[in-house]
Amino acid sequence: MMSRPLLFAVAAGVFALDRSTKRLIENHVSVWDSYEVIPGFFNIVHTQNRGAAFGLLSEGASEWRAALLIGLSVAALFAIVVYLLHPSSRRPGSSWLVHAALALILGGALGNVFDRIVFGAVTDFLQFYIGRFEWPAFNVADSAITVGAGLILLDTWVLRRPPEQEQCSQKS
Repeated sequence: MMSRPLLFAVAAGVFALDRSTKRLIENHVSVWDSYEVIPGFFNIVHTQNRGAAFGLLSEGASEWRAALLIGLSVAALFAIVVYLLHPSSRRPGSSWLVHAALALILGGALGNVFDRIVFGAVTDFLQFYIGRFEWPAFNVADSAITVGAGLILLDTWVLRRPPEQEQCSQKS
């Protein structure tokens, strides 16, 4: 089981890495500039996302959009912190993988909500594409959130065994 200080250190590390990479891009790449890193596959770009993940809601009315996105993010942050601090989340059957995943999600969500509150938009800079098929630009925070969600799915669908009671009834 991962200790609480370690979980919050992981979240802080993700936040610090996210902020430092965004600052690097903001200081050295003009908005909307693009630098080809791997031809036909990967660019460094500088975009400002005022919407949700992958630009969803970016065209909505800014008054409600900002409040909605910040409110949902803060609610998610609160729920994750409460879960990680709650003693029942530390029970013996509780998965260390889920706790690590939530630490990644917490750090990523903190990075993006910080940007929304302080700057009104999130800096995205990683762009992958193959031919004309292009993945929306994203950042370190988005990556941590996605990896965290994937780890939760992995734990839930692949690594979890059915409870003993179900195993016994299946053998009968």
